Amino acid sequence: MSLYAYIAAPLFNEAERWYAEQLDAWAREAGLDTYLPHRDAGILAAADDLPRIFASDRDAVDRADIIVASLNGVTTDDGTAWELGYGYAKGKHIVGLFTDCRQRSGIVTLNVMIEGCLNHLCRSEDELRQYLKTYVAQHGGK
Repeated sequence: MSLYAYIAAPLFNEAERWYAEQLDAWAREAGLDTYLPHRDAGILAAADDLPRIFASDRDAVDRADIIVASLNGVTTDDGTAWELGYGYAKGKHIVGLFTDCRQRSGIVTLNVMIEGCLNHLCRSEDELRQYLKTYVAQHGGK
């Protein structure tokens, strides 16, 4: 049985979707099967389709072994924050990526409630890629 990753990231413009797709590619490169919300549930749906998107994303978090989250920016995306909180309540393994260069000067920090739910915080893309490979090596026999 392969391990399953939920990719949590903002997705409302091309740059955000591109970056989420990089997270997805790194997770797949590490050997994880993935769920990427804008690919697998769709985005910008009609209002009557929103309950289906919500259910699809929620169910994917339920199935996930690990949540991989982009935490860059001044604040964490609200949808990503919900996915992390829900995943934490469900006992999911959660890894965040926070590469914002403003963190070094203390201008931008993670909210304590976001950081508190993480099993690991990566501060570079290379660190995340290595962490995911190690996670798969340690949990792949599941």
